[in-house]
Amino acid sequence: MTVVKCVLFDCDGTLVDSEMLCCDALVATFKEVGVTLPLTVVSEDFTGGKIADVLMSAQQAAGSRVSLDILEPIYRRITTELFESKLTPIDGVELLLDYLDSEGVEYCVVTNSPTHKAIHMLTIVGLADRFKGRVISAFDANSWKPEPDLLRYAVTMMGFLPNECVYIDDTIKGVTMGVATDINTIHFAKVCHIKQSNVVCLTAMDQVVDYISDLNGSVHHAVSS
Repeated sequence: MTVVKCVLFDCDGTLVDSEMLCCDALVATFKEVGVTLPLTVVSEDFTGGKIADVLMSAQQAAGSRVSLDILEPIYRRITTELFESKLTPIDGVELLLDYLDSEGVEYCVVTNSPTHKAIHMLTIVGLADRFKGRVISAFDANSWKPEPDLLRYAVTMMGFLPNECVYIDDTIKGVTMGVATDINTIHFAKVCHIKQSNVVCLTAMDQVVDYISDLNGSVHHAVSS
């Protein structure tokens, strides 16, 4: 067993509380083009990913044929407005980061979003300085969740081995990527949809602190015995 030396975070829905705002933006986007898209439908199906993929899924749910060329700029504008006014960090994130700093555990962001967008969100919620130079985008790796190459790229860029890392994500796509990369993965969600030996389902950041502490504590205990 190896000590956890690096924690890799998803951004949307894991560090920043953005996913319901994205759902609200989808509903508002389709409303602007005269299409009704119930929030309940969007929130049940929303899984994140590339904007084009998110909009296509919403199109199918709404039975709409409005062009993505029309929808995308509207969606980008509305999400920007909502993020600027309502985006907050996930409860307990700063305490978790403080814990990692105190233990000398490195951390970074691994996101499907462009780097500038992720940094902008982190700036809004006051976390940008904590991840300075440590935002790894799918656009850098040319690989998107759930493809494992994105996470492999991030681990390599951080200078660690997969078994020295923990990855945390709130989406099934992200957890699937973690499983495929053979990294200990935290599904940050109320319901764990993926049953694998290297996946644990946690619902709060203080549980993440306990999980990492337990992993590292068990290693230290084994070494000292």
